Amino acid sequence: MPVDTGPEGQRELVGILWEAVGRVLEASRLDWRVRRLLEERGLCRSRAVVLALGKGSLQMARGALECLEPEGGVVVKPRGMMGSVEGLEVVEGSHPLPDEWSLRAGSRLLEWAGSAGEGDNVVVLVSGGGSALAEVPMEGLALEDLQEVNMLLLKSGASIHEINTVRKHLSRIKGGRLAATAYPARVLGVYASDVPGDRLDMIASGPTVPDPTTYGDALAVLERYGLRDSAPPRVVALLEAGARGEVEETPKPGDRRLSTTENRLAASNMNVLEDLAAWLGGRGFNTLVLTSRLEGESREVGRALASIALEALDRGVPVKPPVALLAGGETTVTVRGGGRGGRNMELALAWSLAMAYWSPEAPAAILAMDTDGIDGRSGAAGAVAWPWLPVALRDAGLDPYQLLADNDSERAFAYAGSLVSTGLTGTNLNSVVVVLLGPPPKPDDGEA
Repeated sequence: MPVDTGPEGQRELVGILWEAVGRVLEASRLDWRVRRLLEERGLCRSRAVVLALGKGSLQMARGALECLEPEGGVVVKPRGMMGSVEGLEVVEGSHPLPDEWSLRAGSRLLEWAGSAGEGDNVVVLVSGGGSALAEVPMEGLALEDLQEVNMLLLKSGASIHEINTVRKHLSRIKGGRLAATAYPARVLGVYASDVPGDRLDMIASGPTVPDPTTYGDALAVLERYGLRDSAPPRVVALLEAGARGEVEETPKPGDRRLSTTENRLAASNMNVLEDLAAWLGGRGFNTLVLTSRLEGESREVGRALASIALEALDRGVPVKPPVALLAGGETTVTVRGGGRGGRNMELALAWSLAMAYWSPEAPAAILAMDTDGIDGRSGAAGAVAWPWLPVALRDAGLDPYQLLADNDSERAFAYAGSLVSTGLTGTNLNSVVVVLLGPPPKPDDGEA
């Protein structure tokens, strides 16, 4: 149990949130969701080349092979994630920045896709993280160019949609190009979403999905965040040449090379939120799913969620306590300091500061975690926080406001003992936020 959780009501809610961590992980499993989709498509016992990439690649491939008869293929998993899939080659890539292993993984995907012919089936299993784990740069670009521009974008505060718009136009795999390589084989893209709004073309930069964005759009992202002058010159030159029509665009809707490709969503953040809401409802909480599309600066989102929590506690709006407010998505962090942490930890720390300002003894607590097990630059998935936490930090000689300013939220939660540490989970359905507002329900009030 974390140290100094303040009033009893906060301690009880924190305890329930620790139980909720396991529920989040179970609801995020991908194997059975992939198997169910393939069964619904009538593909069981079909022969297919199987390609999988992303943080959920192992789970998705295992689920697929419970239904398909593989004719070979490759699984691209994060380095350090243990596991294999019988009948498929398994290679590793790097995340969040691509490396030499990512280039090898990308080459293997293209080789397997290119080996399929007319009448063959290719099932491509795609989950978040695939943008970095597998890569083949456009002609004229070096690995160092991709690493540098990705680092600039990740630190800029750009949304995942904006980042992937740039990535698609620097790659021979992304933006539908992997599926185009497999033409005229029949391609089924199966996606597990880690992006707000579940846009398939943005999940791992949509390797099998027609790309509605352009080289001009990619240049506009660099301009928007003041990166055009600092981005690698070869990156800027390629995007400028593409905008002038001198480099072939990514496959667009209606492209003949994607006419034999179909794409389906197998799992999303909303699936996790709904499963979690059902469990918390069984515990006696009134539940409200706010959104699966959280975006924006993490600390600002945290403050906004605190304002909703305070309104519910004070006036019973939008729902009366005991209540579980649930949300998911992918917020961003503009890195200004040299500390360690991630989007979920920043959100949770900002929430606790806002709650402490108005009501440090309020019966409230928050869980913010990433389903993949890694939150930003930290070694944890996220954190649990409560309104009394800033008081406890100040009593220990730590300034929570300064920790937030330095992007050093991990230090706050390491002191509190409330880091959520799961290790790599083998899934990736974005971040989950749960706010519990008391008083906690009693077991005889409906707890399952």
